[in-house]
Amino acid sequence: MRVYSSATVPTRSVIPVRRSSGLWWGLLGVAAFSFTVPFTRLAVAGLPPLFVASGRAVLAAALAAIALAATRQPLPRGRQLLRLGVVAGGVVLGFPLLTSFALTTAPASHGAVVVALLPAATATAAALRGRERPRPAFWLAMLVGAVAALLFAMFQGGGFGRLHWSDLLFFGAMVAAAIGYAEGGLLSRELGAWQTVSWALVLAAPVMVLLTGVSMAGAPLTASPEQWGAFLYLGVVSMFLGFFAWYRGLAIGPMAQVSQVQLVQPVLGICWAGLLLGEDLGWATILGGIAVVLCAGVAVRVRLNPS
Repeated sequence: MRVYSSATVPTRSVIPVRRSSGLWWGLLGVAAFSFTVPFTRLAVAGLPPLFVASGRAVLAAALAAIALAATRQPLPRGRQLLRLGVVAGGVVLGFPLLTSFALTTAPASHGAVVVALLPAATATAAALRGRERPRPAFWLAMLVGAVAALLFAMFQGGGFGRLHWSDLLFFGAMVAAAIGYAEGGLLSRELGAWQTVSWALVLAAPVMVLLTGVSMAGAPLTASPEQWGAFLYLGVVSMFLGFFAWYRGLAIGPMAQVSQVQLVQPVLGICWAGLLLGEDLGWATILGGIAVVLCAGVAVRVRLNPS
């Protein structure tokens, strides 16, 4: 006769149980993304902005296709393809294209401050897409943050009441990325996190290849090794590998805490603009960055804690 015990046998989880590792993976992804604006500024100094925006997407799409084929991911179907089109339009086409043209004239530190509202804008897009009803405090924080970013852009553009065209491109890039991130976050529940980004890159590849060809036909590509290095970073890390660390952090969680790590990104971007590009970080840039990041942080925290 055998004796059966009701004691449970501990099993090892596929995802590490140490929650702190989720924060570290998230921080690694944010650190990778924080170089995007400064390196875009460096790349467009020697390469056409259309080539920088489209060429890096083509490079990332090639890596994504290899990863999808190697892991034999199932093909998206039906409405998933339309939703992937939204993701691709926001994060593969919209954000890189608009920021590349904006950074031909605007300093990287300026762009980092204006785009600092992206976490809150993403939270807004996610709330609207998910038909949520955030507290009034959320909308107030969003409004104050948007006004702070707008005032900073006008002040840096040469005085109140004046906005440079690059600021409009930055705001457009922020909206495009927010919509793409929100839709991608929902779609990743069905396709997987990195798979969603990879499929979006592959879906947009034909358009990006066409734009790359157009940009290369206009003039020969002449750039310094540093500018080519920045371009490679944008394609390999900013548009591909960075998402692996970021989404792994979100998967380990806690997701609410890990998502707030993104608020560090504009601060790092401003620092890299000063250290790597030698940009002058005046008090307006520092105070503007602090104000926008604080408002974005309040908005994100209020949405994550609705009670």
